[in-house]
Amino acid sequence: MSETQNFKNHTKFVPPFHFVVLPILLVNLGWQIDRLVYSFSKGAVLSLLVAVALLLLALSARMMTVTVQDRVIRLEMLLRMQQMLPVDLRPRIGEFTVGQLVALRFASDAELPDLARKVLQDKVTDRKAIKQLVRDWQPDHLRA
Repeated sequence: MSETQNFKNHTKFVPPFHFVVLPILLVNLGWQIDRLVYSFSKGAVLSLLVAVALLLLALSARMMTVTVQDRVIRLEMLLRMQQMLPVDLRPRIGEFTVGQLVALRFASDAELPDLARKVLQDKVTDRKAIKQLVRDWQPDHLRA
């Protein structure tokens, strides 16, 4: 990676999905809507339904991938927190939501205890807000 990962540039795009599959499916959906409006037929209705199904299939596959990734991150963070958090915070590990854990993964080991305490104490639930609190950003280049 040529650029250091940080909050501003950590969003991941999967070029085949975001720049090829999704645009093609969206163009196809528009085409099928146009076809249905200007040339109504049973075939046009079926083609529109298939276009919608294909788009939903692609989006569902992406959502499933991200969900599995979040589950793995949750497990990783639970194990990491067992090692990194002070004894008084360890019983509270179960209070973290998946979203909080996903956001906290970018924090360094040194800042994780203080940041975890702040997230619980201030009830910070927004992933973006938690990521913005990270001072020593640890990149994650293995995301889906």
